[in-house]
Amino acid sequence: MIHFQHPDILYLLFAVPLLALLWIWIEYRKRKKLLEFADRPMFGRLIPDQSKARPIIKTTLLLLSLALLIITWANPQVGSKMVQGDQKGSDVAICLDISNSMMAEDIQPNRLERSKRIVANLLNGLGGDRVSLVVFAGTSFIQMPLTNDYSATKMFLDQVSCDLIATQGTAIGDAIEKAMRTFGYGDEEKTWVKKNSRAIIVISDGENFEDDARSAAAKASSEGIVVCTIGMGSEEGAPIPKYTNGVRTGFKYDRSGNTITTRMDEQTLKEIARAGDGVYVRAGNVNAGIDKILDRIEHLEKDNMGKAMFAEYESRYAYPLLAALLCLLLEIAIFERTNRKLNLDKILKRK
Repeated sequence: MIHFQHPDILYLLFAVPLLALLWIWIEYRKRKKLLEFADRPMFGRLIPDQSKARPIIKTTLLLLSLALLIITWANPQVGSKMVQGDQKGSDVAICLDISNSMMAEDIQPNRLERSKRIVANLLNGLGGDRVSLVVFAGTSFIQMPLTNDYSATKMFLDQVSCDLIATQGTAIGDAIEKAMRTFGYGDEEKTWVKKNSRAIIVISDGENFEDDARSAAAKASSEGIVVCTIGMGSEEGAPIPKYTNGVRTGFKYDRSGNTITTRMDEQTLKEIARAGDGVYVRAGNVNAGIDKILDRIEHLEKDNMGKAMFAEYESRYAYPLLAALLCLLLEIAIFERTNRKLNLDKILKRK
């Protein structure tokens, strides 16, 4: 089975048919201008050496060589065998805010659903790292212990909703402490060893009302744990929807009858990341900026996660590269105009 080392590059293949359509349009415009200058029967006299097939053949060869070069760039590989090796990685705990304010729709479809997509993207970007999942609102609990089974993590992620915790609020500090427990901190049965191979990612709107999240992040940093934050929402804020049997019936109100507007507290999230020696990124409708966080995790120390089986791939980029070069050589060797001396039609008629 063919495997590509850089599959995203294959999207460039969509440019090949677009270039073909552009060439057809250009040829159509040229033909139209010729018809304005002279009638079609006069073409043979005005351009006696013109060939109809050769430009098509040359253009086809050029486009084919471009497609083959794109495939070469993507580096096609073939898995020849499975080998056993040491798996190295970091421990990453993801703390996901599921308070009612995460239902606000200033980020589409809402803050919570966007956060779950960000977590899925983080899992796709992590390599051999182990991950755990902590959900929090007024309190927090461990939804998923440390594991390298990303499929199971995504399955647990799909079950996350704001109904999991009845106590409302945003206790980021408690979530950070729970995340540290997933690494073994505070476990009397295990000996805690300070390592620089652990990270905590807090995804929240930052409206922290319950505890001192900065102190919790500083404590984690003192134990070698990096704390990064992702801000969900906008500074302008949005009302919190109210649902009845899954149907939105309006918005939440305070005791005075005013609509509750929830705003992202970006400053708090920045201070948490600063205290945790991590990075802060702000989520948006298009890009959550998770590359900065993945880069921060990539530069952490890597622990030995034990033995694992890996597919050893062999690159086969030389074959499409050779085919592309042959197409280019053929394109150069073929002239656009017909060769009078080597005209096959005239030779056959003469015989």
